[in-house]
Amino acid sequence: MPGEQKFVVRQTLRAAIRLGLIGSKDERITARLSHALIEQAKRQTGIKGDTELLEFALANVALEDNFAATMNKLAGTIDPDIKLGFD
Repeated sequence: MPGEQKFVVRQTLRAAIRLGLIGSKDERITARLSHALIEQAKRQTGIKGDTELLEFALANVALEDNFAATMNKLAGTIDPDIKLGFD
């Protein structure tokens, strides 16, 4: 797995642990998924196990910062005459 993706996986899981989102295994999830989807996700992340793959995927959703939605919400709210120093 490329170093950058490995870093993203590690940091995502660490953040989820810090926030108490990953810890005790007190819930069970069952799903029928495409084999191709699972294998590609494992290749892309370098994650070998199903549980860790699901933890990473769910942590990604849980930790989403909604950057794009926030930027769209703020569009047009800055005074167009403000000097940003890009002259």
